[in-house]
Amino acid sequence: MHIGLIGGIGPAATDFYYRRLISAFAARKAALELTMVHADTPTLLNHLRTNDGAAQVAIYMRLTKRLVQAGAECVVVTSIAGHFCSEEFAEVSPLPVIDLISEVNRAVEARGLKRIGILGTRTVMETRFYQGIRTAEILPPAGQELDDVHDAYVAMASSGVVTEGQRKVFEAASGRLLREEGAEAIMLGGTDLALAFDEARAGFPIVDCAGIHVDAIVRMAA
Repeated sequence: MHIGLIGGIGPAATDFYYRRLISAFAARKAALELTMVHADTPTLLNHLRTNDGAAQVAIYMRLTKRLVQAGAECVVVTSIAGHFCSEEFAEVSPLPVIDLISEVNRAVEARGLKRIGILGTRTVMETRFYQGIRTAEILPPAGQELDDVHDAYVAMASSGVVTEGQRKVFEAASGRLLREEGAEAIMLGGTDLALAFDEARAGFPIVDCAGIHVDAIVRMAA
């Protein structure tokens, strides 16, 4: 299957998807057919802030038409923030959309997790990941800590690098959610959080949304 990626939102997330897809197909000794188009991070974040799904869907449609012309057989949005209008996009997309939210919901159910802390943008956290995780309670940071995580995440996603200060914000919020709120795991509710967390070295269970999404793409495409 020829995979179409809508990338750029943000750059580190796109790199994560690209590298992981290359690695997964290489492990299967299968040829990877892929075309990537670029969306703009500040534009997406503005549409997310104003909840302007129609404007973001219009961008996705324009980019998906390019993917169709390139021969893509499916389309993937490489951004958790970019899924705030995923249902609307799926309804009109000329290509099948491999949806991140439904794949994460299935993975959470399969792991039997019931209380999960979440990090990401303000909207992702406050909506408990767009109210799409149905088998577990999603626990966002509260008050100033939520604002700090949002600000640190947006700055990291826009630049494509994580600073030590941003890393400390994420680690402090994760620790509190695990210790004080009874979270069994921390959900990386932003694809760029791969810059700050590595599941093998985190020291606590992680729900790696981007990793789950890529694994689903590989299953469907390979």
